[in-house]
Amino acid sequence: MSSIQYNIKSSKDLGWKPEWFGASDFDNDLVSKIKDFQKSKRVSDDGMCGPGTFRLIYAERISNLEFNKETHDNADRSIIFKGEEVDIEWDKVVRWIDDDGYKLTNSPTIDFDRDIKTFVTHWDVCLSSKSCVNVLNKKGIHVHFCIDNDGTIYQLADMAAICYHAGGRSWNKSSIGVEISNAFYPKYQKFYIKNGFGERPIATDSHVNGRKVQDHLDFYPVQIEALKALYSAINVAVGIPLEAPMENGKYSYGVHDDCAENKFRGFISHHHLTKRKMDCCNINIDEILSEIR
Repeated sequence: MSSIQYNIKSSKDLGWKPEWFGASDFDNDLVSKIKDFQKSKRVSDDGMCGPGTFRLIYAERISNLEFNKETHDNADRSIIFKGEEVDIEWDKVVRWIDDDGYKLTNSPTIDFDRDIKTFVTHWDVCLSSKSCVNVLNKKGIHVHFCIDNDGTIYQLADMAAICYHAGGRSWNKSSIGVEISNAFYPKYQKFYIKNGFGERPIATDSHVNGRKVQDHLDFYPVQIEALKALYSAINVAVGIPLEAPMENGKYSYGVHDDCAENKFRGFISHHHLTKRKMDCCNINIDEILSEIR
């Protein structure tokens, strides 16, 4: 296999583009530019972008996004997918590459070729996104996004990364996830009032898997608006369809067979995957999506 043929196959398998190396096509100029890049990184300069060279060029692209963020007009309103910035119609967005971004200490695996089927919505049972990230780091697990009490969206990893958030390996490999800040128990209401977020709504009629859930803290309206903006951006960027799990024409509250069997494509809650979870039984995702469709 020639260097050019190898790079064509590698690009398809790994997801990189000739433009990443400053080339315009799969030709000898690209081979030369890959060699120059490899020399700059002091690795074998064979002109072929294998997994090792891919990891190096991806890291450099992310570093360049961080370096250029002050001059990028849309830097505070973009999220990252496959090393590229994606527009999002939301003013409060902080990525892990930003100075005030939250960092995962256990980095997830980047896989540009994975088949992303679902976006999984969780509540974090924490007082804030900062405390949620601390818990994730202590447990050595991760998620792509957090939505804080004030509606700030924190991106913790490229959407191309395989994050451990949904539980099962196949679910994690084919999904993107968000943790929405919500401590769940009404006894924590005083924390939110004391810290200037205002009183949270109380969910009094949540049901999941045919059972009534105790009264619990609901999401702030600004968090739902942030979630809606995130859903919309991900639909455009990743292609996850604006569909929610339904049963007999009604939104499903509880395990959904197609979701559990990893056959569903759309936006779901964690409770759609397993009876061990009840988040987020306080929202109807189909109603949220109806405002985007």
